[in-house]
Amino acid sequence: MKQLHRKDLFGWSVFNEERNLDFHSVLWLRPEGNVLIDPLPLSAHDRAHLQSLGGAKHVVITNFDHTRASWLLAQENGASLYGPAGDKDLIPFACDVWLEGDEIIVPGLTALRLAGSKTPGELALLFENDTLITGDLIRCHVGGELCLLPDAKLQDKNQAIASLKRIAALPGIKTVLPGDGWPLFNNGGDALRRLAATFDG
Repeated sequence: MKQLHRKDLFGWSVFNEERNLDFHSVLWLRPEGNVLIDPLPLSAHDRAHLQSLGGAKHVVITNFDHTRASWLLAQENGASLYGPAGDKDLIPFACDVWLEGDEIIVPGLTALRLAGSKTPGELALLFENDTLITGDLIRCHVGGELCLLPDAKLQDKNQAIASLKRIAALPGIKTVLPGDGWPLFNNGGDALRRLAATFDG
């Protein structure tokens, strides 16, 4: 796994040839138990790395399409599974906690509900008020600039734009770690506001 912008955050990725971009997962190290977010399958190297860092106590899924290896890794690590309540009928396994959104998962990690995306319950995650971790709605296909899912994949574009604007208005965001595409380690809040402004008027 790769060190991210903080000593307590790691990530690993898989290149998706169909979309020509990377899919990402995040690991947060914390004394009370590590958190995996939208975990992709792990290579033998990364599985050993995870175990050397203390394994995982919590596994969080942002949306149905990001279930990935979450169930398997939760089983391997004895971790609790957290999933979006709005996607409960889509996710093919039970989660220990179903997240409605706008709630604290563990101290320092808040689930934010995103309406109008391609699944009804999609969440974004706010980490310690300065790092936004997104699933599918907010992405980065071109380095340095964020974008939304294509219109054809949105359930309701107006609701999706409203969700984007609500997140863009949050103070203090510096980093945006999309599930799909390039990470923005700096000026992520500015990129969110630029994207939101394209839908003004």
